[in-house]
Amino acid sequence: MSQNIESKVVVITGASSGIGESTARHLASLGAKVVLGARREEKLERITQEIRDSGGQAEFLTTDVTVASDLKALVEKAIAAFGQVDVIINNAGLMAIAPMSETKTDEWDRMIDINIKGVLYGIAAALPIFEKQGSGHFINISSVAGVKVFSPGGTIYSGTKFAVRAISEGLRHEVSGKIRTTTIEPGAVDSELKHGSSHQESSDSVKDFYQIAIPSDSVARAIAYAIEQPADVDINEIVLRPTIQDF
Repeated sequence: MSQNIESKVVVITGASSGIGESTARHLASLGAKVVLGARREEKLERITQEIRDSGGQAEFLTTDVTVASDLKALVEKAIAAFGQVDVIINNAGLMAIAPMSETKTDEWDRMIDINIKGVLYGIAAALPIFEKQGSGHFINISSVAGVKVFSPGGTIYSGTKFAVRAISEGLRHEVSGKIRTTTIEPGAVDSELKHGSSHQESSDSVKDFYQIAIPSDSVARAIAYAIEQPADVDINEIVLRPTIQDF
């Protein structure tokens, strides 16, 4: 158990697989009360039950991060179940890699809706609660592609992840004092993110690149590190990638 994680109530989006699932399991094992949100109810139900069977405390709610009211309902579920919210992890993401010349505007829209607006809706759902409590912690998942543009192919994805960093930094500045803000920027991590590309050549390239991927619990440990710091310490940014990854 970690003293600064134990009994904290943590809301996690994109919690049905990958980084979200690993983080839910890891934080629950450290004594956090976790509230899982994602679209796939069966997966959420299974993960939640497995956490409970291991002695953890967990709840879930089917959540589409592109719908602002879904995020509000997820936060309200946490308050109804556990009486408060201490951390929200805006993790849900889509990586649809393709050259801009393919003009896959539908995929551009989906990435903007999930990667940017989904984070904003999570912030909007939790911020009034955090301000009322006088405490709280936003953890927003960006990417190494939010530090350096991943092109050709990932230009729009990088644009969304650069936006997450910018929003996180502005948020930190606006709410600093009692509310903490952390941006996590992972490199190649084993998750379903690599399956998001419909452009075959790009998809093959991404899957080949992801052979170097590190496990998603690598990111879960980084998130736990940020949460477990004393209240007067705000870990603002963590970049982590496979040791072998040059990008």
